[in-house]
Amino acid sequence: MQLSTPQPARHANPTTKAVALAYAIFDRPDLKKAEEYLIDFGLRPVSNDGQTLLMRGTGPEPYCYVVRKADKPRFVGLGLKVESLADLEALAKLPGASAIEHAALPGGGQVVRLTDPSGFRVDAIFGREKVAELPHRPPMPLNSVDWQGRVNDPQRPPISPPEVIRLGHVALELADYQATCAWYTQNFGFIPSDVQALPDGQPAVAFMRLNRGDKPTDHHTLALAQVFAPGLNHISFELVDPDAVGIGNRLLRERGWKHAWGMGRHVLGSQIFDYWEDPWGDKHEHYCDGDLFTADQPTGVWPASRAGMAQWGQVMPGKFTRPKPTLANVRALIHGLRTSPDVNIRKLVTMMRLFG
Repeated sequence: MQLSTPQPARHANPTTKAVALAYAIFDRPDLKKAEEYLIDFGLRPVSNDGQTLLMRGTGPEPYCYVVRKADKPRFVGLGLKVESLADLEALAKLPGASAIEHAALPGGGQVVRLTDPSGFRVDAIFGREKVAELPHRPPMPLNSVDWQGRVNDPQRPPISPPEVIRLGHVALELADYQATCAWYTQNFGFIPSDVQALPDGQPAVAFMRLNRGDKPTDHHTLALAQVFAPGLNHISFELVDPDAVGIGNRLLRERGWKHAWGMGRHVLGSQIFDYWEDPWGDKHEHYCDGDLFTADQPTGVWPASRAGMAQWGQVMPGKFTRPKPTLANVRALIHGLRTSPDVNIRKLVTMMRLFG
């Protein structure tokens, strides 16, 4: 059932309109262990100097995953590509923004560093050079009742780590939900594709896409979920077809990595998905066959629920969004209740009932 409750709107005149998700940034105490997991997951090594590990997909971006050597593991933030130097100049005028700097990592370009209202680092990058694409196998042809084009040609997908094509989206958990949603729509032109709402109409999850006019873009490049403390929910990578998702599931199981949820097909975004945890518990998604929207597609509003996250496959496990009962999370809850206008006990109880 679709709802009609008012929800976060697109900004009429944003500072810039981001054109792509460039990369995600993590801190990790063990770069070797991080690289081992990411190779099994399907990313390709670019460089590892003992302080910074860079990984890429088969697409033309020089890297899409940055791992920095640090004592404590954490998700740091993300990079967004913008179209022009004028975009960087406009962003550099925002409160707390850095001056325009030269990007030191492969591909170069220029960057402005910002911090969103939830404390995540956001790099706006322009002029990064592309690199030669790596080969990947074509999608497997599928026979159907209406098309029998694969004759005398058995299906034999390769039994190897799936080829990650590109970074697709990042899903963030937020305490300051309204301010953070507004920041991304105002400064980078994000559009809400679909929103899951609580029974009283308050938004719980917003799936945000880029505004590229009549050029189709992913259903969401950012997903923003209301909780009581900022954190990463998951990071997502596109594969070539469902067989790649299935082979990834098999190999990651055989190599001892921890499964989180899947396989299945999402409702909002429609992707065929499978989620895995890295050595520090951060969830990484394989997906294929996601929805593409142009800018004129209206925002959908839907009731929030675990069952509403998948059309088929396992219902989303309660632990997928349930915070760990740690002292740090207890402190974060107390802080959120004291400081965030979006966090209150009634809302948290409702969300635990719907998602827990």
